Amino acid sequence: MNLIKRHIYGEALETARQFRAVCIVGPRQSGKTTLSQLVFGKKTYFNFEDPDVEAEALQTKSFLQNLKEGAVLDEVQRVPTLFRYLQSRLDASSKRGQFILTGSNNFLLQEQIAQSLAGRVGYLELLPLSYAELKEAKMDGPVAHHIFTGGYPEIWQQKLSVSKWMAAYIQTYIQRDVRLIRNINNLPAFTRFVRLCAGYAGQLVNKDALAKSTGVDAKTIQAWLGLLESSYIIYLLQPYHENLNKRIVKSPKLYFCDTGLLCYLLGFSSQRALVNSTKYGALFENWVITEIRKKPF
Repeated sequence: MNLIKRHIYGEALETARQFRAVCIVGPRQSGKTTLSQLVFGKKTYFNFEDPDVEAEALQTKSFLQNLKEGAVLDEVQRVPTLFRYLQSRLDASSKRGQFILTGSNNFLLQEQIAQSLAGRVGYLELLPLSYAELKEAKMDGPVAHHIFTGGYPEIWQQKLSVSKWMAAYIQTYIQRDVRLIRNINNLPAFTRFVRLCAGYAGQLVNKDALAKSTGVDAKTIQAWLGLLESSYIIYLLQPYHENLNKRIVKSPKLYFCDTGLLCYLLGFSSQRALVNSTKYGALFENWVITEIRKKPF
């Protein structure tokens, strides 16, 4: 299996030369682990989704003391106590690029870093594969194919069934990731809400309409939108207006971070069905927005 070169590679090296630690955030399965091991392969690797590794890390002080050369700490938001000890460890040495932190939940990571590691950590965001990255790997094809497939590396590299992969992805997200971030008791309502959001792709967010269709109140919808955005399922594009107050008051537009996931939630079973659909324009718009977000400036 050939690895697809990510455009963020050089930026990751430069960030490691500037900061004592590097934090790579992005959606689950976007390639954060592969990137961190490729760029920082000489460092010891720990995945905190492994229960044994997580239990070992809970003995935080002794765990960090044994890592003389630093380490790659994957899904580090699962061990929040680690950040306080990591602060003193980074303050004890001015060496750059000591620890590489990765996580699939931006909210939890930002909260912990803001409290303990502000000014010590450089941030990188790794989104699914861009059209340009696939084109360089000679795997691009028609735009409609990229919209339908999305950009998750595993699907492209192993030529997997998009619908089966996406079904497992959304189930894992709802059953595991959502519960880690927020205690949601009504998972069926939340699942319905995620699918309803797919129907709003490329449109202004109407919280009242979403609340009515989901069967919850508007405050819950607001919280759930924040949850989807912090875990890289959706992206809320804030309005631009010369009047700053209007920017704050006006509703944002809703986009999905991956069009393959969006197509799955909308029920498209083939690329042909997608192209012939009246929703193709909105999906193309969503794709353009995600490509702009992935482009380094």
